[in-house]
Amino acid sequence: MVESNGAELTEQEAELYDRQIRLWGLDSQKRLRSARILISGMNGLGSEIAKNIILSGVKSVTLLDDRKVTEEDHCSQFLAPQSSIGSNRAEASLARAQQLNPMVELKADTEPLDSKEAAYFKNFDVVCLVGASTAQHLRVNSICRDANVKFFAADVWGMYGFSFADLQKHEFAEDVAKYVKVSKPQEKPKFETIATTVKRTLEFPPYQTLVDFDFRNPSYARQIKRNGTALPVQRVLQKFRDEHQRDPAYSKRSDDLQKLYELRDAMAPEIIDNKRFEFVFAQISPVAAIVGGVVAQEIIKVVSQKETPHRNVFLFNPENCSGFVEFVGTDN
Repeated sequence: MVESNGAELTEQEAELYDRQIRLWGLDSQKRLRSARILISGMNGLGSEIAKNIILSGVKSVTLLDDRKVTEEDHCSQFLAPQSSIGSNRAEASLARAQQLNPMVELKADTEPLDSKEAAYFKNFDVVCLVGASTAQHLRVNSICRDANVKFFAADVWGMYGFSFADLQKHEFAEDVAKYVKVSKPQEKPKFETIATTVKRTLEFPPYQTLVDFDFRNPSYARQIKRNGTALPVQRVLQKFRDEHQRDPAYSKRSDDLQKLYELRDAMAPEIIDNKRFEFVFAQISPVAAIVGGVVAQEIIKVVSQKETPHRNVFLFNPENCSGFVEFVGTDN
């Protein structure tokens, strides 16, 4: 849980964040002002998440990435200028990111995610991994759970978007609307809506529950019918990354599609038709913006401890151009 630690807003900060303070209150903004965020993976989705987090007025954001800027990044990565091809993605993103909000402390870390010891992640209140492997998700999530650090994983493959949240035991305040009768006994009945703040707690399962999810379970058929195949498609794409140490590439389209079909047949037979994999290449900018906005808003909710967070998987489904929240796990 993020504490404000006695943080006070300067007059300049109070003026800059005036609309946010009116929206979620001064205490929540103070918590944001004390929050330290790590974003690992500065592709198009990572840049969208970073933009919204920086604008919200957190204490610090660390951009972690050891990869280089490529031509493909410019499909959606707007923080790295065109002239930065071949340079480190985190360092290339730093200048434009800082211009968004000079009051936020920004740092670029160019070391590989796998080189970071457990103590590194304990320096943050929220850790968000973008473009990571399953092994990296599991390792970092385990470290975060031990240290009571909130964990997010997010990705975009073409038109498919995804995020996972492990907030462990999360306490938050929620405004609940109640209709209250305010008229006197012999008057015409009159009611007013009064908002009451209620404290709530939610428990979140670890990332391992997503890895273990079995799409062949007959009970999942109802969810497929309701929400489509976005979740099994995501798991197939994640498996492709794990096995090939890269994402599907348009330049290798025919070969990669065949590999995706084979993974589909092993993981989720008869659930996903072939045409779903026609839209998984590169990162499409509008989808990165949608998913990045959702992930950033969820991080802001968690840090400010205001309103109910998504529990626990968000998916953007291009089949109907909509997002939805799915709970993967077991309720205690």
